[in-house]
Amino acid sequence: MNERAGQLLVSAGVLALGVAFAIGAWMLPEAAVYARVSIRLFPGIIAAALVIAGLMLVREALSSGFRNLVEEPPGRLDWRAFGWVSAGVIAHMVLIAGIGFILASTLLYAATARGFGSERPGRDLAVGIVLGTAVFALFTQALTLSLPWGAWMPKIY
Repeated sequence: MNERAGQLLVSAGVLALGVAFAIGAWMLPEAAVYARVSIRLFPGIIAAALVIAGLMLVREALSSGFRNLVEEPPGRLDWRAFGWVSAGVIAHMVLIAGIGFILASTLLYAATARGFGSERPGRDLAVGIVLGTAVFALFTQALTLSLPWGAWMPKIY
């Protein structure tokens, strides 16, 4: 398979994934009357982004091929990075009920950032708590979904 055919195959795959997400989002049942936002919103946004990315990749592959593509030989698995990310995911699953979504997600973010090479844990924890809080608020307030607050956290909402 030549390079352009491979690029078209990847482009078509992303586009097909977007279409599949769109069909899946369309087939979701309508949300109950009390929901502020339909459950189709986020899958629809993801589907639209994938379709747009797929179309852009098709255009790129047909015009001049993927630009600025660096050919790198397959490397060895970075076990240290794998360990940090895996530990973050496992800790999130184990701790979410006890310490709540926000703090568990903060630890997950910090562990993932460390796995990707960050050496600033304070900043990573700060960014993680901001992102965790924003996602918690979005899901609990806008989507009226229930996420664990944490057994030891006082109820503020």
